[in-house]
Amino acid sequence: MISRASLHYWEEPCISGEEGSGTVFFSGCSLKCVYCQNRQIALGHYGMEISVQRLAEIFFELKEKGANNINLVTGTHFAHKIIEAIDLAGKENVGIPFILNTGGYEESSLIRELSPYIDIYLTDFKYWDRDAAERYSNAPDYIEKAKTALEEMVSTKGEPVYDDRGIMLKGVIVRHLVLPGRTEDAKSIIEYVYRTYGEKVVLSILNQYTPVKGLNGYPEINRRLTTYEYEKVLAYAEELGIENAYIQTGDTAKESFIPDFGAYTGVLNEG
Repeated sequence: MISRASLHYWEEPCISGEEGSGTVFFSGCSLKCVYCQNRQIALGHYGMEISVQRLAEIFFELKEKGANNINLVTGTHFAHKIIEAIDLAGKENVGIPFILNTGGYEESSLIRELSPYIDIYLTDFKYWDRDAAERYSNAPDYIEKAKTALEEMVSTKGEPVYDDRGIMLKGVIVRHLVLPGRTEDAKSIIEYVYRTYGEKVVLSILNQYTPVKGLNGYPEINRRLTTYEYEKVLAYAEELGIENAYIQTGDTAKESFIPDFGAYTGVLNEG
């Protein structure tokens, strides 16, 4: 089940570039984060069932639109169908990188199985604190899963590789969305990733947290991140010696950055 297939221009610059990333938004998610911005599809409320043949066709349609890559968003619960679709299309025939865009809560064995098909891992590392992982995502073992999954990702992809435009062809990007009141969590994650993997991964430190409806039971995160909190995290990254990382500036915490999933853009056969 997918809910949208379209060009997306707001991923990291090495992913979207000027042409856009060919995103395929799958319905459902291995996590159920209470603050999820894509909650319409993460909870499975939106989505249309398609065939493996149709998914393979979508890969080519996105390529024809000029996509820099095929960006598979929260699709690991359909991993074996994705593998079938890539085999059907022919990875070489598609001819652009495949990205696994994931919340980081994955079994390392599944990452290993997907690795021949995936060129880039665009993964979250959400928590360092077990209680936070349980409270916000009902996943007390998140930290252990994220660590082992990331280790597998880096071991199979190695150093990042880019084309002459600066678009990533192979590698691992680790995102961390800084949550309100959780700067120490953010600092611990950034330190762990940098000290463990150095320049083998690209860090992306996000300030775009947007409170969603239904957070009344979570008053501590029912607000936007402050500029002071975000700058505190960035200062720590600089203190660690991190020279290359993506950061966000300006007012990125807007609902307007969230796609409309109800329209099922790109899902139906356009021919």
